[in-house]
Amino acid sequence: MNGNIDIYEDVCLPLIPLRGLVAFPAVQQNIEIVRPTSLKAFTAAATVYDAKVLLVTQKDISVDEPSASDLYHIGVLAEIKHVVKNPHGNLSVVFEGTARAKIKSVSTESGFMIADATVRKESDPKPTAQSEAMMLEVKSILKTIKDIHPTFDEEMRLAAEAISSPLYFADFVASAAVIDYKNKQSVLEAITPKTRLERLLVALEEESMLLECEQDIQKKVRAKIDKNQKDYFLREQIKAIQSELGEYEEDDELKEYDDKITAAKMPEDIKERLYKELGKLAKTPFGAAEGTVIRTYLDTCLEFPFGIKSSDSISVEEARRILNEDHDGLDKVKERILEFVAVKQFSPDVKNQIICLVGPPGVGKTSVAASIARALGRKYARVSLGGMHDEAEIRGHRKTYVGAMPGRIVTALINAKVENPVIVLDEIDKMSSNFRGDPTSALLEVLDPEQNKSFRDNFLEIPIDLSDTLFIATANSYDGIPAPLLDRMEIIELTTYTDSEKLSIAKNHLVPKQLKRNGISARMFKITDGGILALIKGYTRESGVRSLEREIASLIRKSAKKIAEGEAKSVRITEKNITDYLGKIKVLPENLEDENPIGVVNGLAYTQTGGDLLKVEVAVMPGSGKIELTGSLGEVMKESAKIAHSFVRTVTDKYGINPDFYKDKDIHIHFPEGAIPKDGPSAGVTMVTAIVSALGS
Repeated sequence: MNGNIDIYEDVCLPLIPLRGLVAFPAVQQNIEIVRPTSLKAFTAAATVYDAKVLLVTQKDISVDEPSASDLYHIGVLAEIKHVVKNPHGNLSVVFEGTARAKIKSVSTESGFMIADATVRKESDPKPTAQSEAMMLEVKSILKTIKDIHPTFDEEMRLAAEAISSPLYFADFVASAAVIDYKNKQSVLEAITPKTRLERLLVALEEESMLLECEQDIQKKVRAKIDKNQKDYFLREQIKAIQSELGEYEEDDELKEYDDKITAAKMPEDIKERLYKELGKLAKTPFGAAEGTVIRTYLDTCLEFPFGIKSSDSISVEEARRILNEDHDGLDKVKERILEFVAVKQFSPDVKNQIICLVGPPGVGKTSVAASIARALGRKYARVSLGGMHDEAEIRGHRKTYVGAMPGRIVTALINAKVENPVIVLDEIDKMSSNFRGDPTSALLEVLDPEQNKSFRDNFLEIPIDLSDTLFIATANSYDGIPAPLLDRMEIIELTTYTDSEKLSIAKNHLVPKQLKRNGISARMFKITDGGILALIKGYTRESGVRSLEREIASLIRKSAKKIAEGEAKSVRITEKNITDYLGKIKVLPENLEDENPIGVVNGLAYTQTGGDLLKVEVAVMPGSGKIELTGSLGEVMKESAKIAHSFVRTVTDKYGINPDFYKDKDIHIHFPEGAIPKDGPSAGVTMVTAIVSALGS
């Protein structure tokens, strides 16, 4: 193009209607194409029309499928520069406008709009004093908007500062500025750069005035509110909006709390405290963190079962029936509970003794505690203490903390819905302490009958009577139980089950339980006593019955598979065919040998799984009198070995042993199964016998 002559050209191209957007010449714009007709127009432009398309804004953004009458008559000829397909399947396309286009006619072909238009390619006129003055005014307004609106696009303003051409300046600013799309269209339709600048100035002035008005309103609102309460300003706005919409229900909430407190069966002094808290809630600004804590406090107090207790009306005979129904064996535990029931019948106000069930894993400590609750006719609640290291877990958090909650004891009483449940303190030997405090000290107040009449939770801050609550603690060993707690509890040991007890438990409890869980009837699956004993001895080695239950479940599943595949109508497991289902025996029994090798003696050992054989093997060889000990022995066992060696030296004459053996003989004492740690004070006789046997040979 030469001089100031504009060039006009007639074109026929696909048309894409824009909704709420206005394209400008010499400006790149990212537009997401969603409508099917627009997608077809884009495809045609990209494949047939040399990546050229007409972009025309529609008058009403609510029209989904616009016709020719819904479009403005001035649009832009644009080129497709870049295409990205987003995760939703729509196209995100970068278009670059090249020239203004006047739409003459619009038709529909192949499902998209195509238009005849006259394209006007403008020459770039030299800036005049008037155009430069208007450009400076636009830049000044942009700076004013930037000062009013901190989120204003500063990069756009700086880019506008660098443009000196009136032809491109108005189009660029109108495209990037946050003004109404109708004002942008007005700039696009202006014929001369001067007219465009005039219309742009009007649009920017309107936007600037709107922002200033909004700023004035905000200043007036802030002036009425304490400067130190910015959050309160936001809450007041939310409250005002909710009031206008009729959705603010704070008064209803306060009335609901008032009704609940009035109807609650609790001591009057506690009611007065709750009314005070309700008064604080009424004065608390909407949405404040303190309000959440007060609501939690009120809800917790209203849920607490003040004065609600279960009646201990079960007879000794009924309690015995329930205990025997739930568990086999455990005679010592059952006897102690029956004593408690009997004493309660004669003296209902007797203090509850704290019971601690100590035994290896899997012997049924937690389940027997639940059975005790059923036998006493009381509610059952469980508090897991394993890994607890914070005193606040027991006593609760003070209300001053954000997210404060009551302690686990109060939570257990709320869940049980009575004041005298059976609460199981599970894994009491697994507690620890840190800088936050020691939960042991908090438990002392809970478990001490002299103190727990008025236990105070830090969150509730009201006295709670725990004297009628029966606490049953469980532990795997004495070692982890703090001495002050141990002193306050009655210890009942749950020893390892014998094979006959495991057989009874499996027949009466485990097999029926797993049959029900796996949907198999007793007619379809049977296991003999011999099969259960083979399962106990050959596939489990434990103090309890957890592994036994898993193996029984495995047998039932394999049997169900066999029945489902049509291989059998029912399955009967015996000691002879159990290996067909579970494979080779996993636990080999330690049997006495028929022969008596020299230097090898059988001893007895106590383990968590019961009694076991413990072999001691002694080898004697020429040397300098050293003693070698192997087999993962503890310090007590090592001392026992040295004592045994010294004792043998004192009885050499009696057993015909060379009295100087300790000078020229090395003795190696070995305990097989070296991976298993061994310790204890009772292996001395066994080692003496083995040493005498080896030296006497």
